[in-house]
Amino acid sequence: MAVPALLLRRYRPSDFQTLYRIDHACFPPGIAYGQDELKGYLAAAGAECIVAELAGEIAGFTITDRAGDTGHIITIDVLKAHRRRKIGSILLRAAEQSAAGAGVRRMCLETATNNKPAIAFWKRHGYRQFGVIENYYGRGSDALEMDKTLKAPPAEPHARESH
Repeated sequence: MAVPALLLRRYRPSDFQTLYRIDHACFPPGIAYGQDELKGYLAAAGAECIVAELAGEIAGFTITDRAGDTGHIITIDVLKAHRRRKIGSILLRAAEQSAAGAGVRRMCLETATNNKPAIAFWKRHGYRQFGVIENYYGRGSDALEMDKTLKAPPAEPHARESH
């Protein structure tokens, strides 16, 4: 049986309710984004949302934003049924490449100090801890601040001029 190909594409407003449901399936109440908060992240200047589709269904997405040479990973959400298929890694790589192409040289994020699978994921992808934010997710629930230096994309080869 053939495995369906993963399609990465840009967010469309018609995706909103599906992304909202996915975020609520991936994170507990109080951590999952409210509708207004999610809409705000999607509409922010410098925001980018990449959607991963399998067989025409949204399997996951990532939202990032950027300002100058610094980017921020807002979230990477992959439905439980589609985890362990490298979809999160593929979304992360696409987001990092897009950000680097736009001049971002440092990508930052926050993750819960007690979310060992997430911490392992970020470390596996080259992120390092540089701080802790106390009560980031509510009273007694801290976040690690992590970052990674992004490499500039290779320069486009210049076309030769004929003389």
